This record gives sequence, structure tokens and C-alpha cells, in this order.
Amino acid sequence: MIAIFSDTHSSRGHELEGPALEAVREAEAVIHAGDFNSEAALEAFQAESSRLYGVFGNTDSMSVRDRLPEARTIEHDGIRIAVTHRRDGGQTGLRMFGRSREAALVVSGHTHRPTVIETDDCLLLNPGSHADPRGNRPGYATLESTENGVEGRLFDLDGVVVETFEVES
Repeated sequence: MIAIFSDTHSSRGHELEGPALEAVREAEAVIHAGDFNSEAALEAFQAESSRLYGVFGNTDSMSVRDRLPEARTIEHDGIRIAVTHRRDGGQTGLRMFGRSREAALVVSGHTHRPTVIETDDCLLLNPGSHADPRGNRPGYATLESTENGVEGRLFDLDGVVVETFEVES
């Protein structure tokens, strides 16, 4: 299982608790789509997961930016996942970013709004923010392997599934 987070916006640590913290601890890997804000937050995530695939966001400190790329692509169970904090052009920019990386799934952050959008090119996933939702429902996501790819779930902070989606390999 992969746990997916974004927009922690913390100077203290990962701000995880309950089901979200359990998801990170149980995950094979964690994706974070930027805006940790501080080295303390980044290092707290790294302490919970030895396989953290993070990118920096627009509000990350220079010390975080020095340690993370602006974008990255990973493979999981035959699914190519492109990760970025944001792209100019919104949904179109994210689609084009995914296409340029030959990704089936694009993970992004920035809006703090948990969303799943199917496009002709790829699926766009924003897990929302678990710690600083800014008027949106707080959230995070997971990916579980299936015979045909991965099944994704968006959760609220109580661990209740809000939305499901699939990405085929």
C-alpha cells in the first residue's frame, strides 16, 4: 500500500494522528506532494517511512527545497505515477505534465481540496491536506494493488472512505 499526503504546512512535525498516522506506518511507501514547510515536518515524515517520495511545494523552506525535487516519477505495480505540487494551467497543466511523464496517475497538492479527476490521458489525484485544509475537507489517500492495477481511496481524518477510484496498468 502507498499512502499519499500533501500540504502539511507545519513548523513542528508531520501533524499525523489516528488513521492517517497508521496509514503512513503501514505503507510500503509514502508520497507527499509538497508544502511540508519545514525540515522538521519533512524529517518527521522520514522518521515514519523509510520510503518517502516527496517533492517540494511553493511554501517550502529553502532547506526543504535543497533536499527534494520539484517533480518526480515513480513506478508501483506497473503504474507510472508523476508527482508535483502544482502546475501552471491547473487541470490542463497537470494533464500535460502526466502525459510528458507517460504517467497513468498524477499526484498533486496546492489547492488543499481532495479531488479525483479522470481525464483522457491520466487520473489526477489531490489528496487534500490532513493538517491545514483551509475550508476544505481534510484528507489523505491510499493506493492498493489489484490484479489490473491499483485501487485508490480518499479518506477523511477518521479513516472513513470518501471516494474510491481505479487506475489500470
